[in-house]
Amino acid sequence: MDRKIKYIIVIAGLLVFGPTLLYAQFPSEGLSNRYIRVAEMGELTDSVNVWGDVNSAGRYIIPEETTLPELISYTFGYSELRGRESDINWAKTQIELKVSRYNENRKMVDVALFRYRYQDPEPVEMFEFDLQNNDIVTLQVRRKPSFGDYVGVIAPVVSVIATSILLIENLRGN
Repeated sequence: MDRKIKYIIVIAGLLVFGPTLLYAQFPSEGLSNRYIRVAEMGELTDSVNVWGDVNSAGRYIIPEETTLPELISYTFGYSELRGRESDINWAKTQIELKVSRYNENRKMVDVALFRYRYQDPEPVEMFEFDLQNNDIVTLQVRRKPSFGDYVGVIAPVVSVIATSILLIENLRGN
C-alpha cells in the first residue's frame, strides 16, 4: 500500500509541476523576439550582439561587410542618456563604441575601442573595421557633468547636514 501511495504522489507532482518545469526551459517572450534580421534571405550574414545606449538593442543578423556606422543605424541610432533631461547638449557628448571578439587561439577577448565627440565625424577606422560573427558591440553615450549635475548632488547633502545641525541645536535648547 505504501508503494502505491508514493507512485500516486510522484505522478500527481509531475502533473502539477511538470508543465511549469518544462515552460522554464523556453526563453521568455520578451527575449525571444530580440533577433533582428537586416540581411535578405540567402545573403551571407554575420550575427552580432548590440548592447548599450542604442534605441533597439539585440542580436542582429546583418549582411557580411556591414560597417559599424551602418550597424548603428540599424539600431535606430544613439539613445538619450538614461535618467537625464531630454534637452541634452550634444556638443559636450562623447560616444564610446567597443567591439569585443573572442580569440579562440589565444583564449582571450580582443577589444577595439572607438571614441569621438558627437559633433565630430565618425572615425575612418569605424568604416574600415571588419565585423565578424558573434562580435559584441557595446555603445555608450557620455557627457561631461554640468553645473546643475553638481548642484543636484551637493544640495541634498548640504540639506541633510543643515537639518541635522538644526535638530541637534533644537534638542540641546530643550
